[in-house]
Amino acid sequence: MLKNAALGLAVALMLAGQAGAGPKTPDKGAERQTPSGMPVPRYVSLKFDKVNARAGPGDDHKLLFVYRVRGLPLQVIAETSEWRRVCDPEGTLAWVHKRTTDGRRTTINMSARPVELLKRPKEGFKASAYLNPKALATLDRCDKGWCKVKADHASGWVREGALWGTTDGPQCRQGGS
Repeated sequence: MLKNAALGLAVALMLAGQAGAGPKTPDKGAERQTPSGMPVPRYVSLKFDKVNARAGPGDDHKLLFVYRVRGLPLQVIAETSEWRRVCDPEGTLAWVHKRTTDGRRTTINMSARPVELLKRPKEGFKASAYLNPKALATLDRCDKGWCKVKADHASGWVREGALWGTTDGPQCRQGGS
């Protein structure tokens, strides 16, 4: 499980090169009022390598498990003024305190195979690197169905949705824990 194992930032470098530039795209979310004023759903990442996940929004709620992956991407699906209900890459729902999250966007390769990071945002371009399974990457920006990510000293483009954390739509159903 992601919550109990450290994730490797394994990136196999092939060719050096930088991808093209473009405007940053803001997160798209439902237009509804939230305590933070931010859209829901939206992505955040874990600020620490040990974060308690609870059954409800408060320290008095049952501790479900402890996340142990700093930078793990999470999708906020609900919030109170101090707590965030999040969906993780395995589809688990839990509540975490807002101070344990960071607004920086990260992604994770949840497929069983390495994902090519292309030199340019277009099919047919050579890979500049590969992002191994369960590896994290920083999301730089998404534009016209492509997302630029960075991991270690490598960067490249992937199709939107190829990595968990690059799709704006809800990642978990709202039922469950």
